[in-house]
Amino acid sequence: MQKKQSIPELLQQLTERETGKVKLAVTDIDGVLRGKVISFEKFKSVVEKGFGFCDVVFGWDAADQAYDNAKITGWHTGYPDAQAVVDIDTYRQIPWEKDLPFFLADFREEGKEDLPICPRGLLKKVIGRASRAGYLPFFSQEFEWFNFVNNVDELYQNSFRGLKPITNGMFGYSVLRASQGSAFFHDLFDLLNKFGVPLEGIHTETGPGVYEAAILYSEALEAADRAVLFKAGVKEIAHRHGIIASFMAKFNENLPGCSGHVHQSLWSADGKQNLFYDKKSKTGLSSMMESYIAGQLHCLPFILPMFAPTVNSYKRLVEGAWAPTTLTWAIDNRTTALRALPGGAGSTRLETRVVGSDSNPYLAMAGCLASGLYGIQKGLKLETAATIGSGYANKTNGILPGNLWKATQAMKESAVARELFGEGFVDHFTGTREWEWRQFSKVVTDWELKRYLEII
Repeated sequence: MQKKQSIPELLQQLTERETGKVKLAVTDIDGVLRGKVISFEKFKSVVEKGFGFCDVVFGWDAADQAYDNAKITGWHTGYPDAQAVVDIDTYRQIPWEKDLPFFLADFREEGKEDLPICPRGLLKKVIGRASRAGYLPFFSQEFEWFNFVNNVDELYQNSFRGLKPITNGMFGYSVLRASQGSAFFHDLFDLLNKFGVPLEGIHTETGPGVYEAAILYSEALEAADRAVLFKAGVKEIAHRHGIIASFMAKFNENLPGCSGHVHQSLWSADGKQNLFYDKKSKTGLSSMMESYIAGQLHCLPFILPMFAPTVNSYKRLVEGAWAPTTLTWAIDNRTTALRALPGGAGSTRLETRVVGSDSNPYLAMAGCLASGLYGIQKGLKLETAATIGSGYANKTNGILPGNLWKATQAMKESAVARELFGEGFVDHFTGTREWEWRQFSKVVTDWELKRYLEII
């Protein structure tokens, strides 16, 4: 991440570098990076006043199919341009594209307020809520993801049958497997660091061809930017190594799925005191952190699609597969939804383990922060006992909705979700999740053919 600077300073720097072009990107509701390369001359004309970007990015799904239930845009509006504004503090250079200058942008309404359905704008709104209460949120996200041999032409020809992981066997934390794929492994670490996405660590995870990486923590908006750019960067670097990197939650029912755990803590406004730590308490957790946990437990059933946004997400959230299924918390327990990590004044934090690698980082972090703040602002007490042993067995506080439809209806009908994120966002987002479910429900799957074709 470059040092913050003014627009004139930035333009002078880019002029001295004889920059001919610039890449700009936004994220859609699914967290997919959408963008374009523009000339430097064009960039100079839009960097201050903004630019038009077709609002279809909020009117179609991950497969570019237009929603039939969106109000904010659609055939009925003609898909006009929305006003996008460059955030110059996101300036980076893409090392695998000859240090091409890169910026993120987000959307504004009439050039003033953030567009209610803009994921980055939503997170900024929630961060503002924390700031007004005197809190500075620090976040980070860690991702597991699948790596396959790049036979994409063959996959399209054969309906995505024949996936070939880059390695066989489970091999979690394997030094051997990392060494065998060392060129890709080290490119990920080194190039992402040059891209302003520093990693704390990277290792193989249990499962064929699965890697895991933890991104260095930072203030919440920067953390979400890093997470979005991590996913996009990994895919681009992987392609250059003949690999398909996939962040879908699960590709095989017999293997664990891939998580996108979010780590979080609240600090004093000056960034000097971790408000989640209390050296006088028996657990090391402050009463504020306990209220934050209570808020997440209370809100989780009503905002789950922000953490598990696809049909496939719920194939990951099953018992015994290293992903939570119950409304539970505990100290350093990887079977619960929330894992509290008391580690002293510098590192006490909460890990929300429900989040999948297929999540939109802006929405996942907005969901974590907003629900935690809800607990603090409502003065909620952590009355749910910490789980001892298996979180899968502890169903006393309830279980998570079991599929995207159930989770979406719970969010759509929730007054809590609307209080946290506003009517406009909830209506649009739940509509997109209903669309996703309807697209899945009409497809005849391999499972149905194998089960019914011959015998029925």
